[in-house]
Amino acid sequence: MATLNTYLNFNGNTEEAFNFYKSVFGGEFLVVQRFGDTPGCDGMPSTDKEKIMHIALPVGPNILMGTDVTQPMPAATLGTGISISVDAASEEEAKALFEGLSAGGTVTMPLEKAFWGALFGMATDKYGIQWMVNHDYDKTDK
Repeated sequence: MATLNTYLNFNGNTEEAFNFYKSVFGGEFLVVQRFGDTPGCDGMPSTDKEKIMHIALPVGPNILMGTDVTQPMPAATLGTGISISVDAASEEEAKALFEGLSAGGTVTMPLEKAFWGALFGMATDKYGIQWMVNHDYDKTDK
C-alpha cells in the first residue's frame, strides 16, 4: 500500500513553523536543505538562499514535509481547503498535541468528547494550518 505524507508550503517561515511542529511532536528532522546548498540556485537572491528548500519531520509512521515558496512560484495561500488530521494513541497525547498545536493560534472546536466515541478538537495554528486532533476511545477508555 502507498504511504501518504503531508507537504506544506510557506512564504518564508518554514524553518520557524517546523521548529514549532518539532516542539509539539518531538523527534528530529530527517533532512533540512536550504536553497543555497542545492545545484542551480547560484543566481538566486541571497535572502532566498537561506530559505528552506526541503525539510522533513517524522510523525509516527508518516513524514511532515515542507518548503519555502520562492520566485517564480506563486506565493502560498493559506486557507480552509485542507486540514491535517492527527490520531493520538491516548487521551493524554491528544490533549498535549491539541494544546501544543493551538498555542498562539485559534481553537475552532474545543477538544471534547464527541458523539462518535472519540476525543476530538480542531484548531488553526499560528501559521494558518488547520489541524484536527482525534483519539478514538476503545472499550477500556470509556
